[in-house]
Amino acid sequence: MGQVWKCTGLRWSSDGPVLAWDGGRRSGLPWGKRVGFAVPEGGVRTCAGARGHVCPVRALVPGRSTGARCEECARLERSHSVAADTIADDPRPYRVYLAWFGPGMVKVGITAVERGSARLLEQGAVCFSWLGAGPLMAARRTEELLRATLRVPDRIAYAEKRAVRAALPGTADERAAEVRELHARAVALTGWPESLRPEPCEVTDHFRVFGLDRATAAFGEVVELAPGGAVSGELVSAAGPDLHLAVGERGVVVLDTRLIAGWELVPPAASGVDGLTFPVREFTQEQEGLF
Repeated sequence: MGQVWKCTGLRWSSDGPVLAWDGGRRSGLPWGKRVGFAVPEGGVRTCAGARGHVCPVRALVPGRSTGARCEECARLERSHSVAADTIADDPRPYRVYLAWFGPGMVKVGITAVERGSARLLEQGAVCFSWLGAGPLMAARRTEELLRATLRVPDRIAYAEKRAVRAALPGTADERAAEVRELHARAVALTGWPESLRPEPCEVTDHFRVFGLDRATAAFGEVVELAPGGAVSGELVSAAGPDLHLAVGERGVVVLDTRLIAGWELVPPAASGVDGLTFPVREFTQEQEGLF
């Protein structure tokens, strides 16, 4: 079968999206790059493991799972996760942020100061602003204050984010308006933890970083990888974990790279398949906002 590769996920660097592979190899993804791979016949998807360790039983995981972990490894991963609220004693400073994904879609979240804006790129935030900085528990209390008082969610599903990207406001000021309005309401609240330092509203816009200024509407999204299937297309844009690939006459398809983890992959030519043969869910007329 020749050499195979196992993807460990999509990362965002200062130069844009990067695919990471077992063994430390990384593949930069500039706009226009040809992205393609295939799953060999007879291939199976195995658990991606937890906290940098392989799954001890190499458990099989469903093709449509975006977590790519078995139940036990998923539990271990969550047991040491700030996002899952299972760590209370992390001494690092944290920031609270407001992230905007489209009209009416603003969320509050926290991220370690040392990570910079990486968390916002990974989530596909079209624009964002910092709200404050301080110890972890102070950041958590501020996040809860916004949820309880202003009804700001701390999670927005990826499907909802995808559904609005093709119809986003055309100017940075329009995209920033809801973040600025919510930031003003948030800093005016009473009950902020004394140890959290408020930060001014300075909106960072990822519209061009994600290539949304050059994006075209997609006809559908890959729902899972499967043995004997392949995809090959030109990268036109990306946001969060999603790659948007032009696959010939069919147009642009959305590929959530979280579906790749756990599979052994080969170049598409090695499978004898060209184009797109993985299962795809086509968007309906009502979903034309998906790009």
